Amino acid sequence: MPVETEIQPPEEERAATETLRPKIPLAVRWLTYLLLLPLIAGATAFFGSISLLVGLWDKNGREQHALARVWARVLLRIAFAPVKMEHAERLRAHETAVYASNHLSYYDTPVLFAKLPFQFRILAKAPLWKVPFIGWYLERSGQVPIDQSSARAGVASLGRGAKTLEAGMPLVIFPEGGRAATGELQPMAAGAAWMAIRAQVPIVPMTLVGTYELLPIHVYILRPRPLKLIVGEPIPTAGMTTKDADALMERVRGVIHETYIANHG
Repeated sequence: MPVETEIQPPEEERAATETLRPKIPLAVRWLTYLLLLPLIAGATAFFGSISLLVGLWDKNGREQHALARVWARVLLRIAFAPVKMEHAERLRAHETAVYASNHLSYYDTPVLFAKLPFQFRILAKAPLWKVPFIGWYLERSGQVPIDQSSARAGVASLGRGAKTLEAGMPLVIFPEGGRAATGELQPMAAGAAWMAIRAQVPIVPMTLVGTYELLPIHVYILRPRPLKLIVGEPIPTAGMTTKDADALMERVRGVIHETYIANHG
């Protein structure tokens, strides 16, 4: 099933963010440890194993993506976290686009797989392709590796993402590069905008609300709650050049920030 990695913050940042979180009732802790986490691990192992098997013949990734959607819905049910999607009609405006979302929690990925009604690809760090099982899944399901070992390798990776878009496959990206340590929006890398411009497809801001409170970074206790996925207006890239990527990404970030503030209360 889909995975992600990120650069871990320093210990002092972890300690600072811990002080910002409310204390979790003992009953909620034991419910998570004894029931919810084992169910999540079991569901992930179960669907992941089936996906690896299906990958032997599923060349276009359609069946593996369908399994990932079922896995995501199961995880949301386990977490008692219903998702309301707003402005879903905007997803039908374009067949192919870059979908850029804020990143608050490990549960962001299940929300996107569960609610987006089309097949897409995600970007994952290249070293994961060398990890048994995880790498096999990523390769067989057609995900896009991002090599950050050098600037040249990074540009080549973005080129692979642009070719995926040109082939008609949407991309879903977390431009912040990792989960927000405090729930606040972080700076966004311009790679998502660069790929959208290169492929001349729109970029669609998406805002997740509630996943940080459900499962924040460095906390492994679920706090069930309703979630939101708010789809922004697609931003066209026709006529733009890759020199416009930074400005475009700032525009996307601004939309996500304003939407999050308006809906997070």
